[in-house]
Amino acid sequence: MRKTPHNEALSGKESSKLVAFFRFPLIWMLVGALGIALANVTFNLLSEDLEAPGSIMLALVGSAVAIAIYWLTMKFLARRPVPELLFQRRAVSEIIYGAAIGLIFIIVSTSLIVLLGGYSFKWSNENIGSVVWPIIATQLGAAFVEELIFRGLAFQAIEKMGGSRLALILTSLFFGIAHLGNPGATAWGALSIIIEAGVLLGAAFLWRRNVWFIISLHFFWNTIEGLLGIPVSGHSSSGLFTVKVTGPALLTGGQFGLEASIIPVIISLMIAITMLILARRKGHLV
Repeated sequence: MRKTPHNEALSGKESSKLVAFFRFPLIWMLVGALGIALANVTFNLLSEDLEAPGSIMLALVGSAVAIAIYWLTMKFLARRPVPELLFQRRAVSEIIYGAAIGLIFIIVSTSLIVLLGGYSFKWSNENIGSVVWPIIATQLGAAFVEELIFRGLAFQAIEKMGGSRLALILTSLFFGIAHLGNPGATAWGALSIIIEAGVLLGAAFLWRRNVWFIISLHFFWNTIEGLLGIPVSGHSSSGLFTVKVTGPALLTGGQFGLEASIIPVIISLMIAITMLILARRKGHLV
């Protein structure tokens, strides 16, 4: 049956309402986050019984799926361009840049704790492949999923509604709260994550406005911790070294690991302030 002009107008209004509904920031944020979270759970289940090469490949495929879900959410629900996800020469340079900052941050933080007598390291004599590949596979998934959800979706949705400062505050708080369920977590550990991960990674995104930069920073930060044998936000794993922890938890981070140490909290705050100043100079604050 042929549509009348009246029916066509009604259909057009309903379509416009549906588009407007999904363009509301909180809606596309939730839809995108749910899609990425479900994909992450699925790939984690698939990788449970896989050997190292297979788990790495599956982690890469899972990361690509998470990126695709993010792109589809922004393109077809939020109806906005996705300049933070450009697959061009800049992506490679941003990955290298993020890796450098992540490496320097962890190495300097760990070295200072060693100098203050908090950590001592001994080579573990474990098979290198059996240590390195599982850590890389785990941290790839964590970096992609957490950054796409918290800095990619949540940060930009809140920023669109309330500006950059509100986005930085709320995503940092949510990120800290999300880690309260981790092994060895305390109120201080959550506060540490709010400052050194939430604020630092939020400031990093404001500065670079690039998803590859923050994913790379996050990945190399966690991976180096794991390889050193230090618990990553409370999650222990077999590293290349065994770590002897001595001294107060405020220095060493205790069972929660490096993130609950005052040393990286101070260093990350200094880096974050510098990034925020640079972001402001670039006109990246909304």
